[in-house]
Amino acid sequence: MDIITLHEQYKVLDGKSLTIEGWVRNHRAQKTFGFLDVSDGTHFRGVQVVYDEGRAENDKETQKIRIGSSVRIHGTLTLTPTMKQPYEIKADRIELVGDSPEDYPIQPKRHSREFLREHAHLRTRTNLFTALNRVRNVLTRAVHDFFQSRNFIHVASPIITGIDAEGAGELFKVTTLDLTNVPTTKEGNVDFTRDFFGKATNLTVTGQLEAEIFAQAYKKAYTFGPTFRAEKSNTTTHASEFWMIEPEFAFADLSDNMALAEAMVKHLISAVREGAPEEMAFFDRFVEKGLLKKLDSVLDKTFHRISHREAIEVLMQADTVFENKPTHGGDLATEHEKYLVNHFGGPVFVTDWPKDAKAFYMRLNDDGETVAAMDLLVPGAGEIIGGSQREERLDVLRERMAEMGIEEASMWWYLDLRKYGTTPHAGFGLGFDRMLMYVTGVANIRDVIPFPRTPRHCDF
Repeated sequence: MDIITLHEQYKVLDGKSLTIEGWVRNHRAQKTFGFLDVSDGTHFRGVQVVYDEGRAENDKETQKIRIGSSVRIHGTLTLTPTMKQPYEIKADRIELVGDSPEDYPIQPKRHSREFLREHAHLRTRTNLFTALNRVRNVLTRAVHDFFQSRNFIHVASPIITGIDAEGAGELFKVTTLDLTNVPTTKEGNVDFTRDFFGKATNLTVTGQLEAEIFAQAYKKAYTFGPTFRAEKSNTTTHASEFWMIEPEFAFADLSDNMALAEAMVKHLISAVREGAPEEMAFFDRFVEKGLLKKLDSVLDKTFHRISHREAIEVLMQADTVFENKPTHGGDLATEHEKYLVNHFGGPVFVTDWPKDAKAFYMRLNDDGETVAAMDLLVPGAGEIIGGSQREERLDVLRERMAEMGIEEASMWWYLDLRKYGTTPHAGFGLGFDRMLMYVTGVANIRDVIPFPRTPRHCDF
């Protein structure tokens, strides 16, 4: 029987015989009796198993069971209303399924996050990572529930692509060429015509453009999958491989886009508050004090909307001395984002950004200087979503691509979407792992990704 079933139904199981299987988190052996804390991963809390001399078979052998071992427990559930836990299992027989030697690294004590990253194959058995991955699972389901309930169709966007949608140039190259004898052209360049795909390819930085294809046929579409950036950044918020949530929908403008983003953020927060209450209480107590209050304040507020120009004016008039001076036409630094959410007392959409600060596909506003883009800033995290109304006018899109040095030949199909039945449309991207950081209070992206890929680290 799974432990989650025991936690949900323990009152009606009083006095019943049952069997559970799991791993030993702790073992307190006394002279004639002992306690095993057993977890099977189906619930944040494990189960206390009591064995004593004369009741449990092989109790002498049971006392030798070490932490980390896998066991099968046959016993009887007994209510313990006066104890810390509401029930326990009195063991009739304990089977050692898989022994764990004395050098098992995850002992019942506090371990540093750095140590646990080195043991990512075992850190899933700690309280922190049990809670993290259970919340990650709830959040994953909530993403699909949100879009499916609104009739968005899911798109499996490609991981290998021949384009760089962001124009960032920070790409992981994909090749089958012999790197010890790379073929070259007469000009001395790599001859990609002899590569597997016949041209240069890379790991994708976004599934947005493919989602736009589906939005122009199904009206509403979304991707949810891995993306890759080859930037050599060793910050707490950057990873080389991370998951993105990217909806695109037709017959929509920037206002519609912000409404969808606000609804999604509130849905995801509500989902983890309702779907993982014990895990969230754990994060509130041990990881970020006041976490639940922070999240609930987001649920209770309508998100503010201001233009980039208005945001800069607010920052210029602030009494605060910023390390990075706010300027019209410039980007917002982290300190600016924090000030704005505090100033407005909650989440803020910053819209209508200078065109030179944003990607080629964002719709040019009538002023010719800004684009219909939006960033969502939230308390405690700063920018968490970026999106825009997409440029649906073929002639304007071509002009923007020319300005930014993007060749039309590689984007012919993207231009076709504006040629054949174009529509106003919009979309945004939310980094799933950063959202997980936000709702759990865990400050390092290396700890919310099960097997993080960062510069010079690609283990497991």
